[in-house]
Amino acid sequence: MNIPPRDQTRPDGSAGLGTPPLAVVVVTYNSASVISGLLDSLPAGLSGIPRVEVIIVDNDSKDRTVELTEAHTVQPKVIRMGRNAGYAAGINAASFLAPSGADLLILNPDIRLRPGTAATLRERLRDGSVGVAVPKVLHEDGSLAHSVRREPSMTTVWADALLGTRRAARLGLGEIVADRSIYERGGSVQWATGAILMVSARARRIVGEWDESFFLYSEEVDYLRRVRERGGSVVYVPEAEAVHIGGDYQHNPYLSGLMTANRIRYFRRHHGVLPTGMFRLGIIAGETMRFALGPGHRAALRAALTMRVPVPRQGAALPS
Repeated sequence: MNIPPRDQTRPDGSAGLGTPPLAVVVVTYNSASVISGLLDSLPAGLSGIPRVEVIIVDNDSKDRTVELTEAHTVQPKVIRMGRNAGYAAGINAASFLAPSGADLLILNPDIRLRPGTAATLRERLRDGSVGVAVPKVLHEDGSLAHSVRREPSMTTVWADALLGTRRAARLGLGEIVADRSIYERGGSVQWATGAILMVSARARRIVGEWDESFFLYSEEVDYLRRVRERGGSVVYVPEAEAVHIGGDYQHNPYLSGLMTANRIRYFRRHHGVLPTGMFRLGIIAGETMRFALGPGHRAALRAALTMRVPVPRQGAALPS
C-alpha cells in the first residue's frame, strides 16, 4: 500500500501515472480499542486505488495504539508526535510527508470503511471544482448519521437552543442538516463532520495547512469554509459509505467544554463583537435549559460563560 517514493514523482509531487496517489491520514490518541478495526477495513475500503500510503500520526498515546498499528498487516507509516498536539497538527504533520500531488483521505480511528468507499469519493474529486468529498456516515447499528452541517449562524444557534437540536434539524433551522434529500441524492453542502473527509490535492495547495489553534473541534468547520472561500465545493456522496462509532464528546465534560469554546472562537473570527455576544448568549441559553441533563451540558455552560476549558483528568482518552 505504498505510493512511489518522492524521487519517482513529478515536481508537483504527483506520481505521473495518470491518477494522483492517495495518502490516508489517521490521527490517534489512546485509540487502541478502535484502531485495529479501522486498519482491518482499509484493504476493502481502498480497493480500486493502486497507489496508497497509510500514515498514522500518534499524539503520544499511553496505551497500545502504536504497538497495534506497527504490527498490523497494512504496514502503515507511523509518526510519533511525542505530545498530544491536537487533530489539526496531526493532519499537518502527515500532509507534510505526503506528496503535494496526493489527495488526502482523513479518517478518525473509529471509522470503518465500506468496500470501495475511497474510490467512489475520489471519482467526485475528478471534477476540478470539488475540493472535498464526504461519504454517507452510518452509526454502528446501520442507521443514518446526520453528518452534514450548516455554517454556524444566529439562526442555527438560537434554533438549537430554544427548540433542541433534533427539532431544529427537522425544521431546517439548526446546524445539523436532517433533510432526507441531501442524504439520498447528495450534492454540495456547507460542511460535514470531520471524521472522514477526502481532500483533493488542488484544495491542499490552495487552502494550505489546517489551523492548529483549534486543537480539537471546529478545525474542520474552519478548513471547509476556506475551501469554499477559495472556489472549491464540499460535496456529499451518498454512494460512498463509512461507519463511525464516535460520540465521545457527549459523555466527556472536557470535550463538551472544548467543543463549546471552539464554536464561539470560530464564530468570533468571522463576525463582530455584538453578533458574537448574541451567538454566545444563544449557547448559554440552550445549555442553561439543559443544565440538569448531565455533566456535558454543565461543562458546556461553564465554557460558554468563561471561555475556559478545564484540564482533563490524567489519562482521559480524547478522540482524534
